[in-house]
Amino acid sequence: MVEKQLTRERASSWSWILQAFTGIMLVVLLGLHMVVQHFVVTGGLRNYQQVVQYISNPFLFLLEIAFLIMVTWHALLGVRAIILDLGLNPATERKVTAFLSIVGVVVVAYGIWLSATIVAQGA
Repeated sequence: MVEKQLTRERASSWSWILQAFTGIMLVVLLGLHMVVQHFVVTGGLRNYQQVVQYISNPFLFLLEIAFLIMVTWHALLGVRAIILDLGLNPATERKVTAFLSIVGVVVVAYGIWLSATIVAQGA
């Protein structure tokens, strides 16, 4: 019983570390996103064609995908923490973690597909 408790505490520590890491990355990536999408553009906002041209650059495409991944990861870790605070049993906790992991993979896959489709149609 004590061994399971240590494992759960270790998993909780990793969740907290990942939450903090993604939070820091969000500040950096959001700052970059705001500058290139809003502050260096005449009028303060890119139109559709300008967005397509912008994300057609492979480096910037990867930067926006990294932003998507960090937002999704950070949000789902937060949702997971709130749900686990309800005091669920370990089996239910594993199911919640698995479900949120699947949601995260689907959201990121859809975001990458959508971004790639926009770039392909603009080319």
